[in-house]
Amino acid sequence: MNYYEGELDALRRSGRLRSREVVDLSLRDFASNDYLGLASRSDLHQSACSKLETLRDKSPKASMLVGGYHSVHREFEHSLCRANGFEDGVMLGSGFNANIALIEALVRKSDELFMDEAYHASGVLASRLSGIKCTFFAHNDPDALEDLLKNSTAKRRIVAVEGIYSMDGDMLKREFFELCKKYDAIMIVDEAHSSGVVGSKLMGVYDHYGIKVELNHIKMGTLGKAYGSFGAYILASNHIIEYLINRAKAIIYATSLSLYDTILAHCSLEYILAKRDDLRREIALNQRVIKEELGISADGLIVPIVVGDNRRVLAIKEELARSGYAIGAIREPTVPRAIIRLIARLGHSEDELRELCQKLAKML
Repeated sequence: MNYYEGELDALRRSGRLRSREVVDLSLRDFASNDYLGLASRSDLHQSACSKLETLRDKSPKASMLVGGYHSVHREFEHSLCRANGFEDGVMLGSGFNANIALIEALVRKSDELFMDEAYHASGVLASRLSGIKCTFFAHNDPDALEDLLKNSTAKRRIVAVEGIYSMDGDMLKREFFELCKKYDAIMIVDEAHSSGVVGSKLMGVYDHYGIKVELNHIKMGTLGKAYGSFGAYILASNHIIEYLINRAKAIIYATSLSLYDTILAHCSLEYILAKRDDLRREIALNQRVIKEELGISADGLIVPIVVGDNRRVLAIKEELARSGYAIGAIREPTVPRAIIRLIARLGHSEDELRELCQKLAKML
């Protein structure tokens, strides 16, 4: 019995059927979220392996609260706090889990969650949990949010936004920080796609705007993108982190983050801070190429190009693969209209990026 054949047929007919593809290492990667090209740096991996070899335990073995919290977790949390200006932090297994943890734990029955309509699917999923009142506002529109905040009678107001939006590629407007302070709203900033990409220290939008960290601020970041590792972290006040450790099920009931991934991400953090000037120059160069060849001003390294046809974006992806390039083909319902998602990541030459953009411009 093929229990879901009807649903699968509908996906096939609409050009929305997904499948796993083994990574083709012969292609030049302009599709992944490895923004700084650190995932392939042997020196970082060798450093992480050397540090892991000195430890008695090679894996965490348990959840954080029952013997799975190791010194490498604590050391990395402290380094992240120093680099980002926060009081405290906690590690998790993924950005998806981090959003679930934050929203499930923070939003109580008398509270109201205000979420950008383009927020990540993990946050949207969490917002649908029983007992959570969630109101979506127009994408990156401070005025729309203010109208909601000033009319809210909730005990606590929680706002969820992204530093750089994963599909739109645009940066959070500074006004959101001011609004959350004005209305005493807890502010969750998902920096998955901005940490490591923007700011004088490449720490994300807090760094980019020079925001003084307040008690209502929460920063979530991932380690599987610019940091070339795996996992996630939440940074906040001591008070909020203590609360999450006691209430967030994705923290309490999950095995702690892999020791290897934690050490590798720590090595990457140190590398980013040490090489930030060089990395910023490379990022600016790639943004300039994108502007010159495609006429698009990128806030970060995500370049979305609306095509509007599910089958067409797949055809473009396949044609570029035959030329030796990997790009993203993002289809509905992940996005309202199908897009080509080009990542102007570091690790390839200016000429390679320019050639890709020229091929793409001709196809579009």
